Amino acid sequence: MDSVLHLLGIARKAGRLEIGEEPVGAAARSRQARLIVVAGDAADNSVRRAAHFARQGGDIPWLRVPYAKGELGGAVGRSACAMLALTDAGLASSLAEKLAASNPAAYGPTAQDLSVRAQRILQRQKEQRAHEKKLQRGRRKPWAPPPAEPPTDRGTKRPTRKKDVRPPDKRGGTAPKRPGPKGIVSVKKKAP
Repeated sequence: MDSVLHLLGIARKAGRLEIGEEPVGAAARSRQARLIVVAGDAADNSVRRAAHFARQGGDIPWLRVPYAKGELGGAVGRSACAMLALTDAGLASSLAEKLAASNPAAYGPTAQDLSVRAQRILQRQKEQRAHEKKLQRGRRKPWAPPPAEPPTDRGTKRPTRKKDVRPPDKRGGTAPKRPGPKGIVSVKKKAP
């Protein structure tokens, strides 16, 4: 079996392959498709639809491969397949590189473009994993010495706090702290 067809079988088993026009269109619209593959003997209408899906999905590369519909279908477990889409960037890049090895003029630029895209996606995934690990570990701030002792209140060892300072009452001393209401508070209105 050809290595390209073998790679398509691996992609199907991994769940990274959409088979048929409707699933390929849905993957392209949701921007999940990384590469659209069209059989060499597919109808012109299918080729036109693949190009439309590629434009609609945000400049997704698409390739017309030198395999017949029966060969593509046999690789992915169907009787025939005219169009399919790879949803994994690494698998799409590998497939394009394998095709470029056999025909560099036709598939070389697409293989280079997909390789760059796959590297970017891989870098983003690494950064995301590092970020998640950082959140799990809960990066603490570096150690710092404790602050100097605050000023104390009139010779006592207790530090001065804002709660301790009360406004003076009529006699010049500090007013005692009044407790707040407890339970349900009802307010009576004055009669006019």
